[in-house]
Amino acid sequence: MKRVLTTPLENVEALRAGDEVAISGVIYTARDAAHQRLVKLIAEGKPLPFDPKGAIIYYVGPSPAKPGEAIGSAGPTTSMRMDGLTIPLLQQGIKGMIGKGGRSSVVIEAMKEHGAVYFAAIGGAAALIAQSIKEVEAIAYPDLGAEAVHRMVVEDFPVIVAIDSQGNNLYEQGVAKYRDWRAEGAE
Repeated sequence: MKRVLTTPLENVEALRAGDEVAISGVIYTARDAAHQRLVKLIAEGKPLPFDPKGAIIYYVGPSPAKPGEAIGSAGPTTSMRMDGLTIPLLQQGIKGMIGKGGRSSVVIEAMKEHGAVYFAAIGGAAALIAQSIKEVEAIAYPDLGAEAVHRMVVEDFPVIVAIDSQGNNLYEQGVAKYRDWRAEGAE
């Protein structure tokens, strides 16, 4: 089922693993080094450089924009690298994450507890994804270059719900379907 979402996210409980989604509004970028700094701010009781309530974090280190464009290539990075730093952000109110690849069982349990979803963006589709990004502004940690925290204004940003807020996991469902297909003797 195709769904249209606007940020900040409020109620993600209706989303199901496998839903195609077009996101419009503001999303934030953060990768490994930025996550470490964000989690440190939380531990110190300091505010984050953006309002986390209902926010989406995109795991991306965008390349520089060509003249006349908002951004260069903007493909997702492997999400599991952020797993050890995700739970404090979920506790602050993050409702969505965008990346590629699976998530740990610990993160999935925290997503269920905090009512969050994990969206998959298609690796290798960075140029297509970039067309959905209308504005980009570095808002924190400019010393990290492409890995700084950016505020992105997006329109119809294409993703798939990979893991929903109930813990249904498209990656596991896909493997199960493949196993069933193989067990039926398909070649």
